[in-house]
Amino acid sequence: MQMMTRRGLQWISHASDDPEVCREYWAVDPRRPCALPAGRFFDVVVVGQRIGLETFDQLQRHGMPLGPVMADRASEKVGFFVPTWACDPFSRMVRQESSGEAPEYRYLGEGSVVVVPGPMPLTGDRHIWLRAPIRRPEASPARITALAAMFVAASSVVARADRYGREQSAASTDGEATHAG
Repeated sequence: MQMMTRRGLQWISHASDDPEVCREYWAVDPRRPCALPAGRFFDVVVVGQRIGLETFDQLQRHGMPLGPVMADRASEKVGFFVPTWACDPFSRMVRQESSGEAPEYRYLGEGSVVVVPGPMPLTGDRHIWLRAPIRRPEASPARITALAAMFVAASSVVARADRYGREQSAASTDGEATHAG
């Protein structure tokens, strides 16, 4: 979990209808989440928590380009901040990377509202930054490509882990039934 820098706070607060009010709001309570419109300075790709955490981990481990990332623990979702032009390239890349059906995600762009963590959330807060804004993120196509590739790969890893868990559970249940007989 990270805290945002002053430059990150300036950037993200500019997405609000009134940036000054937004900064005052956070000056009073820096832990408090705030609803901001997507589509002005950023869009957000929202994925399930397990896949999102795996995607985030892989992007970090491999030193790939990565913008701000937040988590909402109650809804078990992770949001990756992307440039406002990223919807079509991201969707296209996800389809290209997928061998079968593309994994599920939500894309929040113009007309959407996203609840972002405050600049200094605490570990137990519902809304936290996994990677807080430290400045205006680079609007790099490489960042979108890396996110799409790791998102598809993480989806596959999580699906395989679930399948393996079910198979092992079934095998141990069958073994117990055989021994009980």
